[in-house]
Amino acid sequence: MASVFLFVFLFLSHLVFLYSAVGEVIYPPGCPPFVCGTVGMIRFPFADDTSPECGLLILHDCGDPRQMKTPKIKLERNGTLLSYDVETISQANIIQFKDPQLQSVLDSNRCESLKNWPLPSPRSPFISFHLVSRNLNLFKCDRTLNIPPPTGFNRTNCSNYDIYYSPPHYNLTLAPPKCPIIQLPWNWQYKGNDLFRLLSAKISLEVRVTEDCRECHSEGGQCKTDNKGESYCTKGTKGNNRSRVVLMIALVTSFAGIGVLMVIICYFLGLLSFTKTIFLWKKQTLTYQSVEAFIKNHGPLGIRRYSYLDIKKMTNTFKYKLGQGGYGGVYKGKLKDGRFVAVKVLKESKGNGEEFLNEVASISRTSHVNIVTLMGFCFEYSKRALIYEFMPNGSLEKFIYKDFSTNVDRQLAWETSYKIAVCIARGLEYLHRGCNTRILHFDIKPHNILLDENFCPKISDFGLAKICSREESIISMVGARGTIGYIAPELFCRNFGGVSHKSDVYSYGMMILEMIGGRKNIDVSVDRTSEIYFPHWIYKRLELDKELGLQGLINKEDEESARKMIIVSLWCIQTDPSNRPSMSKVVDMLEGSLDFLQMPPKPFLSSPPRTPVDSSTATILL
Repeated sequence: MASVFLFVFLFLSHLVFLYSAVGEVIYPPGCPPFVCGTVGMIRFPFADDTSPECGLLILHDCGDPRQMKTPKIKLERNGTLLSYDVETISQANIIQFKDPQLQSVLDSNRCESLKNWPLPSPRSPFISFHLVSRNLNLFKCDRTLNIPPPTGFNRTNCSNYDIYYSPPHYNLTLAPPKCPIIQLPWNWQYKGNDLFRLLSAKISLEVRVTEDCRECHSEGGQCKTDNKGESYCTKGTKGNNRSRVVLMIALVTSFAGIGVLMVIICYFLGLLSFTKTIFLWKKQTLTYQSVEAFIKNHGPLGIRRYSYLDIKKMTNTFKYKLGQGGYGGVYKGKLKDGRFVAVKVLKESKGNGEEFLNEVASISRTSHVNIVTLMGFCFEYSKRALIYEFMPNGSLEKFIYKDFSTNVDRQLAWETSYKIAVCIARGLEYLHRGCNTRILHFDIKPHNILLDENFCPKISDFGLAKICSREESIISMVGARGTIGYIAPELFCRNFGGVSHKSDVYSYGMMILEMIGGRKNIDVSVDRTSEIYFPHWIYKRLELDKELGLQGLINKEDEESARKMIIVSLWCIQTDPSNRPSMSKVVDMLEGSLDFLQMPPKPFLSSPPRTPVDSSTATILL
């Protein structure tokens, strides 16, 4: 055993040696936040034109903060550099600016001038833009075609053609045929029918910086590209050739010490037999190869890959646990630039890393304000982790159920609940229609809906998701997947219909009903048998035109929002998938008038018997 202690001593000595070598590196000072005109305090990736080295997006005309000028930003559109008036920049790096050319067109009230305006693009290769604001869909129809206005569309007469327009979530099957589509920013605050007031010149974009560039800046460096277009980070150092040699020697000897130390420990303690070692090595190698092959075949995912040592550092060795699930634990972490993240550490997969690949493959394809952002991942044989943006308010379930919401202050106001329901619907609509490929989530439930500091919901946990083509309406699947209490009937029995995006619609409906009732849909603790199954109980109250009997309804607006949520969710949980609306239609119904909503048929599934089993939290992973 003396040899073991000797190598431990040598190993620790090398680590100290390594630390001293690395410690010689000194980076340039960072750039502090500053006030820019009417925008207020800004920070990286934005910078003032007086200090362009401090950022990637340069603001002009910041001036004296007391003058409260409107800053401008120059962006490219169709190869031309244009200037835009910046109105706001949020802490989440969402920038809102006004397009002066588009504003001039809207001020002229001339429909002949309406055309598609492509989004501007950043000049920096380290920046990407993601649209946050929503567009209104216009259809420019030649009048000689005599096309009647589709149901739900408005019309504006122009000189030689008509323009038909509808809410952003229009039904494609109802769109006027043979009419070119024009998409322009929507002024959602205006509720009238004037076309030019429905349109807006304001555009909101989420600014995303590559993780490597963000880390480079946090260390005092600048992101650059060479003649070949390859990116690199420029940093100031105080070291010399001697320090590099010292660092290399420390690295080599440290790794050699680790290897010898592990062999001696395994030999003396007898932890692994030779046969078991070979078996584990082969198993991990096959899994490792399958995941590595996926990453290689699918090209850059736009997210950073971390080592397991990085994961331990950012979580302070898993000090603060945020939650636990069947997949593993979630821990609070912190990146080098100071941003907080949620780190989901996965248990060892039963198969060849299917669940891990599933989540990385599906969520890396998304970019939506109501979908949680995957910021990185770790894969080192059996060590797997996913790094997400941190959501301060946690999951939605904390604000729904009585066992969570013991504090009255944690119960959501009806206005907030309604906005959350609409935003989740938009996120699901994006997964079903907005991506290049259709993504079916298959595990929509309150636990998988996360809330940011402003209670903006984001759909998370794509471990059970399935990616399919847009044209694929019915998909094949072996066994059910999801959580009991939210799984659509067709996932259990194909006699109810085929599995499709309508399965997510069912889960959404069941979840919204739980938000409405503030309880599980199946609750055996209630006094009367008729109240065990909440969907039937609330349906009966609507059917008999009774008071809803829900807590927190304080005005007419709350009552209307609650009724819309109830009717829409009851449509969503129809047993026959063909009777359920699409998520696009769900958004239309929620944002439309209550007067136009029809009462759905009564859900076919009956109330379950009174048993003490609460199966709504059991998860099926097949």
